[in-house]
Amino acid sequence: MAGWVRRLLQKPKQSSSSAESSLNTKQSPSSSSAVVTSSSTSSSVASRSPASQVSISSSGSARWAKSYDVCICHSNGDFEFVEEMVSYLESQPEGIRCFLQLRDAMPGSAITTELCDAVQNSHCWVLLITPSFLEDPWCRYQMHQALAEAPMANGRTIPVLKGIDRRDYPRELRCLYYIDVTRKENGFRQIKDTILRYLQELCQSTMSRIE
Repeated sequence: MAGWVRRLLQKPKQSSSSAESSLNTKQSPSSSSAVVTSSSTSSSVASRSPASQVSISSSGSARWAKSYDVCICHSNGDFEFVEEMVSYLESQPEGIRCFLQLRDAMPGSAITTELCDAVQNSHCWVLLITPSFLEDPWCRYQMHQALAEAPMANGRTIPVLKGIDRRDYPRELRCLYYIDVTRKENGFRQIKDTILRYLQELCQSTMSRIE
């Protein structure tokens, strides 16, 4: 009888395998919790990561603060070539907005007023420098208006050379690189890329100031 009572009161020893199983069972919730926390943290960090590129087409973009992306300054004798260039720019997926004086100026308004307004309301200015441009005092006036608006802004004033020698490049522009449109398609692409690069930098700069 006494032996039976002693066996009843004595606790059975837990086997080593059972102990390990119990230990793993107790630890598994913590391990699972750690995985979830790690996953949640990664998700949170990813959600805070800034976009790699600012869209120039979004409605809140600084691009829309001005009426035009680019004002085309040219001689009337080069209008046919300019129309082709503008057609190329405006057909791009980004929908580059061009001011072309003979097409977009308001009838009845003063020529100088229209030009000054177009220069002020454009982000960039393309100066198509040809023999006709160099001989036209009005074209020189257009060039000086663009330079006066933003003399040190990289990428805003875009000289484009067509049919002139390097030595005839206007002195006022010699601090700026130019685009040669001898090869038309390549030249048009360079003009487009220069405009879009400036707009992208403008939007990124604006976003940085906001943040």
